[in-house]
Amino acid sequence: MTVLSISTRQCARTYPSRSCGKKDLPDWRKLLPREWTGCVVEPRAFSRFRDYEIFSERLLGHEYEGEDTPCYCEHYFVLTDVRSDDDETYYLAPTYGEHLVAWRLTDGRWLIHRRITHGEECQSHQTFFSFADEMPR
Repeated sequence: MTVLSISTRQCARTYPSRSCGKKDLPDWRKLLPREWTGCVVEPRAFSRFRDYEIFSERLLGHEYEGEDTPCYCEHYFVLTDVRSDDDETYYLAPTYGEHLVAWRLTDGRWLIHRRITHGEECQSHQTFFSFADEMPR
């Protein structure tokens, strides 16, 4: 998922969705460090939730179809501000964004990768890993 490529066209096309088709399956291993691959519960079924008011999406992965307890979580959002270069034409510019990916470890803890973007056109960013006892909300 690309967090920073936002335009008014992309915002207008987002709509609520409750399931992922086979072609929309995420690359859940993309940000997972190799040394942790054997320590996470592998997701096999996914549910996608999109917000129609802001550029935001949440993806939950489950070990088994129909299971309530997630083992993978990914979400992102981008906050925008109305800008103008000439006080006649206005556009939305990204000002803050977060992209979070979390994997449930076999011991029940969560390994979390978070990327926070901010500043002019969201050019500055911070990326870090952390652990938690519960799935991030």
